[in-house]
Amino acid sequence: MKVAGFTFIRNANIYDYPIVEAITSILPLCDEFVVAVGNSEDDTLALIRNIPTDKIRIIETVWDDSLREGGKVLAQETDKALAAISPDVDWAFYIQGDEVMHEKYIPVVKQAMATYLTDSNVEGLLFNYVHFYGSYNYYGNSRRWYRREIRIVRPFNQVYAYRDAQGFRRSDNKKLKVKLIDAYIYHYGWVKSLEKIKKKYSYFYRFWHSDEQMNIPQKEAENFQFAKHIDSLALFDGTHPAVMQERIKRENIQFDFDTRQQNYSTRVKVLAWVERLTGWRIGEYKNYKLI
Repeated sequence: MKVAGFTFIRNANIYDYPIVEAITSILPLCDEFVVAVGNSEDDTLALIRNIPTDKIRIIETVWDDSLREGGKVLAQETDKALAAISPDVDWAFYIQGDEVMHEKYIPVVKQAMATYLTDSNVEGLLFNYVHFYGSYNYYGNSRRWYRREIRIVRPFNQVYAYRDAQGFRRSDNKKLKVKLIDAYIYHYGWVKSLEKIKKKYSYFYRFWHSDEQMNIPQKEAENFQFAKHIDSLALFDGTHPAVMQERIKRENIQFDFDTRQQNYSTRVKVLAWVERLTGWRIGEYKNYKLI
């Protein structure tokens, strides 16, 4: 069984992406790892080159900054990395620059890939998600956060990154048939200082909006406040991945939130009640076919 990791990154230091931690968290599962490094204004390329492994293969790319709708440029860069993996790979493991997998899930993922290796009906593996917010102590526990997404695919059948690369589809626009595995991806995209989060989203809004449309998103970024932007959070009582420990200590991000607070509309309260009672998230977006 041959496994390739793949990802893309640009301006990792400017926008404070834990890309090294992301890559190294799944590297033990990979025989090779393709990183599409976009044209950056910082030392992102050197950052990736300095990861101590011979598994990584870097492809240098130039982002199409004219793509200003739906985050399409993110999918385009993902596809460049996916296309560069070796043709004899059985599974391709995708990780984004602000995602990290806890080492405790390595045996689970390895076993799942082995179990479904010869089952051609399984086109991908579906992961659960924990979305951290404000600090490393809180995670989102409301409907606004996606619960699951595809992160391992068979790199054939012309699989491509869908929309803004949150997930994948086949070239005939069909959803991938996937198995849900008992493993979690930790998403750290909302764990930054207030200054850095404003800087990041002020920039990244442009991948969804033209210059003419940027006025309102720009003001939203400038006026962003963690507590005002969230409906509900829960305290995280688990452990963070080993590869994240140094970053967590170094950053020492402070954010306090009253977890009794739930800023829900009446409609959302009803939907949340149904989900707690039955496990069914009504109207949930699912870019996959669970088998």
